[in-house]
Order: sequence, then structure tokens, then C-alpha cells
Amino acid sequence: MRCAKLAFPLFALFPVALPAQTSPGHHGHDTLRRQETAEPATLAPVVVTAPVMDAPLEARLDPKAPQQPLPASDGAALLKAIPGMNIIRKGGTGGDPVFRGMAASRLNILLDGEQILGGCGGRMDPPTAYIFPDAYDRVTLLKGPQSVIHGPASAATVLFERKHERFSQPGWRLNTALTAASASRMDSFIDIKGGNSALYAEGIITHARSDDYKDGNGDAVHSRYERQSATALLGLTPDDDTRIELSAIRSDAKAAYADRGMDGSRFRRENHALKFEKARIGNLLDKVEASAYYNYIDHVMDNYRLRHGASTPMANNPDRKTTGGRLALTLTPATNTALIFGGDLQDNRHTARSGSPDGTPDHYRDKARIADARFANRGFFSELTWQISDASRLIGGLRADRWQATDKRRTIGIGSGMAAASRPNPSANRTRRETLTSGFVRLERDFSGGTAYFGLGRSERAPDFWELINKEAAGRDNTASLSVFDSLEPEKTTQLDLGATLQSGPWQIFASVFYNETDDYILIQSRYAKPAATGMGERAATIARNIRATMWGGEAGFDYRFSPNWKGAASLAYVHGENDSDRRALAQMPPLESRFSLDWQNGPWSAGMLLRLVAAQDRYALDQGNVAGQDLGKASGFGVFSINGAYRWRKATRISFGIDNLFNRTYAEFISRSGQASMIQGYEQTARVNEPGRTMWIRAQIALD
Repeated sequence: MRCAKLAFPLFALFPVALPAQTSPGHHGHDTLRRQETAEPATLAPVVVTAPVMDAPLEARLDPKAPQQPLPASDGAALLKAIPGMNIIRKGGTGGDPVFRGMAASRLNILLDGEQILGGCGGRMDPPTAYIFPDAYDRVTLLKGPQSVIHGPASAATVLFERKHERFSQPGWRLNTALTAASASRMDSFIDIKGGNSALYAEGIITHARSDDYKDGNGDAVHSRYERQSATALLGLTPDDDTRIELSAIRSDAKAAYADRGMDGSRFRRENHALKFEKARIGNLLDKVEASAYYNYIDHVMDNYRLRHGASTPMANNPDRKTTGGRLALTLTPATNTALIFGGDLQDNRHTARSGSPDGTPDHYRDKARIADARFANRGFFSELTWQISDASRLIGGLRADRWQATDKRRTIGIGSGMAAASRPNPSANRTRRETLTSGFVRLERDFSGGTAYFGLGRSERAPDFWELINKEAAGRDNTASLSVFDSLEPEKTTQLDLGATLQSGPWQIFASVFYNETDDYILIQSRYAKPAATGMGERAATIARNIRATMWGGEAGFDYRFSPNWKGAASLAYVHGENDSDRRALAQMPPLESRFSLDWQNGPWSAGMLLRLVAAQDRYALDQGNVAGQDLGKASGFGVFSINGAYRWRKATRISFGIDNLFNRTYAEFISRSGQASMIQGYEQTARVNEPGRTMWIRAQIALD
């Protein structure tokens, strides 16, 4: 029987608060755990093979800690260590994160409270492509539609955050690291911060590069990249409870892609932000948070800078400007109640221009940018946490978003090559407006050594740029069906979440399961047959359409300390999806995956191993999926074995090393992009983009106060 549409009790209309047991990242801040006391910088004693999962619906990562398998230098690869998280590989960097089979805007990704949106219509630059993990201090994943203060989310919310503390006396801190690996990879970063009780300044510089990696067969994969960023922060701290911070970020990159006919020759980002926080204000009003930000993405893709053999050099240059802000107030009307309410807003504009065969390949630089889409959103949120007793709390929230989109395209191009043509856009200059609501209610109960929870949530998600502007509608004509702008409905997901965490003696255990039903699930389908632009024959179009979908699955795992020197861990993740409208498998569902690790530590020395086992996947929907990828057919299972070691001398200096894919296995993920999307001169073509073969790496870290 289908779940009824979610109806929220009256208490969920009030903003939600944080219980004392909740960690700071869980709802953005914790009114009961104040500014963290500055501690000497120290490094974890072992290489991380799985994140800490000791709070309901929450997984945390230290982005500065060494990780196995060695992640690429962007945000997506860092997240892959979390059970239930997978990556759609396209090359050496720029992969799309997928959690529980859901990708793109179903994942709400925030960088210090800001949303960043890529420019490429083909998802060459998802938001995580602009994330340099070493520039952040903690990463938190909040599962499911179980929070509303960070924005609407169907699958999860991912928070990349920096820690902030006031200097009690003049001083400085330094963190730096250097990583070298196979394929001539070299990553480096330096983070230096200094200040006194009144102000602080911080500078962060990162650089990463790699040549093409090789798969287990020894074949090179078109995947080289180079990335760099610079971050500057200036803060005022007149007292322990007040912070005003101004920040600026500049970054750029270039990356080769094995799954398409173009590479990314520029990923330029410019960011400016202003943040204000004031805590411990009074008996009722406990905290005020306000922020404003500006993000600009200037992206260039072409077929001639990072590859050879293009018969007609071409370049595309999309960009996107995003401005936004947020205001949140925390109230404590009673000792057992905390309330967060506020609003956020965002406006983003997308333009594009492209080169042409006449003149030079960089002819796009002489062309004017043409606007193709504009989006705006105004959101209001409210969350309440009521500590019912010492062991129980009830958490609930409600969110309303006023979303607006305008189709600025005058024409739509169809076909390719000699058969390419341009047609009038049937939805040109039209504007859509929707009021979207999200909410949840969750009961948490502490017991000896752990916490159990049960939550019910509902989210409504508007179609994003890649679904609404970059896809056609179903239909056989080349007129009205050229645009899906007017017909694509927002997704409506209702989800149950159930789970528990437990820590008892040498055991640390977690389990979480979910079940959801989605009305108007947005399905992307490629190779949809439509009449050719010439009117004779057919062409293959990519369309977006709404279906009804059901998903269920979950994650489970444990850590067990055999002795003071030995610890073992295991995890399991699975998701099952059904396309109820078409009565077939829901596309882009990763197969069953398990991980087993064993770690040893003795004084300054540590060592470990990681075994990752992935089952075969024979449930697929050919040419269906999401904006990041479509199913290519069934995939074989595989196992990958990796080893690592580390030595720490002095308090905050460590060298770690490892070998990923020790036995040089040749394999590809089920949700990987196609390796045959385009013929790339000098490279072996494969059904999917193969993962790296044997990879040796070494990382040195120093942290000084």
C-alpha cells in the first residue's frame, strides 16, 4: 500500500532546536556546545578507511586526514569513504557523488553555508568539482530529508565547514601537507592562521596535479588534471561570542575527461562572503547568524587543448553567477527546548557562448554571452527540538520555498554534424513559479551506550538547470516537445528513516534503513527517438519526464577493538529502486557493497588494510538515469584490496603511505560513465571508464602551534 501524503502535527510548525547530545554539525550549530576550546593541532594516528558514525543519521569526515583509497583532490572523491556513497567517474577528477542512488540536486551540498552551482550543461563541473578538501576542517553528511535549516534535500545534505575559534592571546598556527602518488600525482596545501583576541587572519593555498592514470590492464585513461586555489579570511572577534568574517576565494583548474568529446580547460571560481555570528545574547534569544555570498563560475570546455585529433576545433564557455544570503535565529524558550527559525535566498543566472569553425578555435572570446536561464528561490525554515526527558527528544521542522525559473533561450539546437539545426524555443521567456514545502518529525531515544531513532520526512524539489533547461520533453514532434520547461513537475519524496548507534566496550555499531516513495520523480532518458532535424530519418534525443518511484535500503557497520593495538571494522550498503510507472528497475542504483578493514597501532607506528567487495549488478534500465549518468547495462562484481601504514614522530608530524588496488585489478563501477562516448586519439576505448589500477602514494603532514 502506498504511503499517504505526509501530514505534520502542529508542533512541527515551530522551528527545531538542538539537544545537548547532538553534535554541532547536525543542524548547523549547537546552542549547548559553544565555541570550541582551542587545542594544539594533532593528527589522527591511522589512515582513515571509514568515517565516524556515532550520531543518528550522521557521518563525519576529517578532510585533512589521509584516506584510503587515496581520494582525488575534489569533494566527491572524499565522500566516497561513506557507506552508501558512490561516485560517477568521468576521469581523474570532477566525478558526481551519488548517495543511496540519488545524485545531482537531490544532494544538497554547502560550502561553509554557501551553495555553489556548476556551469556545464553536461555536468562536467558538479559543485564538488570546486571543493578543495584540504581547505576545510570537517565534513558532515546528514542522511535523508531530516533537516530543513540547510535547504531542501531528498537524499542528504553535505556540509563542508571550517572551524573557527578566538585566539585568547597572540599566536599563530600552521598546517601543511604534501602528497605524492602514481601517475606523477602531487598534491600540496598550506594553511596558516594568526591573530589575537580581537582579530584573526588566515590564508590557505592548495595545488594538485596528476597525469593520466592507468587501469589494471596498464592502459592509460584520459584523466590528467591540474587544480589550484587560494583562500583569504579576515575575522573580528571582539569577545568570545561574536565573530565577523570576510572571505575571498579564487580557484582554477583544467581536467581531461574519458567519457565525452570535450575536456574542461578552465574551471574558474571567484567567491566573496561576509558572515556574522553572535551567541549567548540573552535568556530567550540565544544566537544570531547572518551571511551573504557571491559565487561566479567561468567554465570552458573544448576539444583541442587537452587532446589531439579534433577535425573541427570547438569551445563552449558557460558561466553562472550565484548570489545568496541567510539569516537564522536560535531561541531557548525553556531549558529543554531550542528553536531555530529564519530564511535564506538565492539568485543565479546562467549564460553561454561557443566558438565556431571560422576563425581561430578561441573565437568564443569575441562573442557576447547569451543568457539562457535564471533561477531564484526564497526559503523560510523552522526547526524545534524538545528534550522530553533525559533520554528522549522530539525533533521536527517545516520549510517553505518560493521557487522561480525563467527560460531565456530563444532557440534550441537539435541534431549534430551536418544534420544540426536550430528551432524556435516554444517556452522562450516564460517564467514558472512554484511554492514547495518540506518537513520532518523524528523521535530519538537514548539507551545504555547508544541512540535509536525513527523519522518521517517529506521534501519537494524543483527541477534544476540540467533537468529543466538542458533536456527535451517526450513526444515525436520537433516543435512543442523541444522544451520540457512547462511540463516537468517538481519531485515529491516521502521517506521513513529508522536506525540506531551503539558503543559498548570494544564495540561501536551503527545501522540505518530507509524507505521512500517519490511522486513525479524526474527521470532522464537518452537515445529517445525523435524525427531528424531534416525531417527525414530519426535522431537520438535526451528527454526528462516524471515517473513514480520507490526506493529502499540502508547502511550498517561496526568497529571492534580486539586489543589496545588491533581494531577491525566492516560496513554494508545497499539500495533498491523501482520505476513503478514503467514497471522496471529504477536506473543508476549502485549494487550491494561491503568493506572490511583491519588496523594495527603500536606507539608511533600504525598499519592497516582495506578490502572492498562490490556485487554484480544485473538490475538496470538501459539509457535511463539522472543528469549525471544513465545505465549502460549489467556490470560484473569486483574486489579491491589495499594496504597502508603511517609513522608519527613528535606530536603533530606524520608520514603515511599506502598501495591502493594492490593486486592491480581491472574494474569499473556500475554507475561509471561510458568509456565509448567519444573516440579519443591514442587511448583504448572501454565500455565504462575504468578505475585506477595499482596506485602507490605517500603523504607527509605537519601541524604547528
